[in-house]
Amino acid sequence: MPEEEKGFVIKDRRAFDDKGEPKEKDSTEEKVKEEPKEEPQKKEAETPPLPEVNFSSLILSLSSTAFLHFGEIPDPGTGEKRKDLALAKHAIDTIAMLKEKTEGNLSEEEKQFIENILTDLRWHFVKAK
Repeated sequence: MPEEEKGFVIKDRRAFDDKGEPKEKDSTEEKVKEEPKEEPQKKEAETPPLPEVNFSSLILSLSSTAFLHFGEIPDPGTGEKRKDLALAKHAIDTIAMLKEKTEGNLSEEEKQFIENILTDLRWHFVKAK
């Protein structure tokens, strides 16, 4: 018996035909393209809204990290409170570096805010030792 040769299929995916006219889209292609667009919208709706991106929210985030490492806030992943003063000090030093690098560029409100946060965090660090 002679072996049958297997061929291959060529699908033309060009958007235009030989005359330069737009081709009609296959209805299955439209459905495939529509489905992925719906999924990201659902995921966005399920996540809580994020805070506004500004200098104060950055400092607040870093201070929350320090409190996490002081053992005052439970780890969101495990629910456990763990104390790691070296990491807490690192977060405090990061905020202090940001204060130094932004000197002269902060509003009076931001300047007072970062100063209050640093004072509070340093006080907690001394108490934790």
